Amino acid sequence: MERITFERIPKGMVESLIKTENYIKETSLEFGLLELIRLRVSQINKCAYCIDMHYKELKQSGETELRLSTLSVWQETPFFTEKEKAILLFAESLTIINQSEITDVMYKSLTSFYDDETICNLILVVAQINSWNRIVRTLKFIPGNYIAK
Repeated sequence: MERITFERIPKGMVESLIKTENYIKETSLEFGLLELIRLRVSQINKCAYCIDMHYKELKQSGETELRLSTLSVWQETPFFTEKEKAILLFAESLTIINQSEITDVMYKSLTSFYDDETICNLILVVAQINSWNRIVRTLKFIPGNYIAK
């Protein structure tokens, strides 16, 4: 059972989160890449509601079942591009930063695909989904009812 419904979250808090989401939407980052990041981080954080949401968003956008079903083991598959691998590794490391350092090698890998502005935006994307995961898990939002737009 939900502890606090989405509608009961303080308006200013929701507006701040939505403002960040709107900023992210305006960046040059592709929707599919954003959703891969969000889904992978949500898997790590075991956020069932967010996994449901981002899985459905990716499916709706045309992502393949094969890539969706192997995202949690992306390093062991040939299904992801080098660019995607660089950001997935970064997103995972940033999510568990207390256990995994952002190494110079990892950062250099990012710079081969992204400029400084985009790297900063990627940091924000990972931080934002981590925030959502923590809010949603604490408030116990119920997965399954999300409808992709």
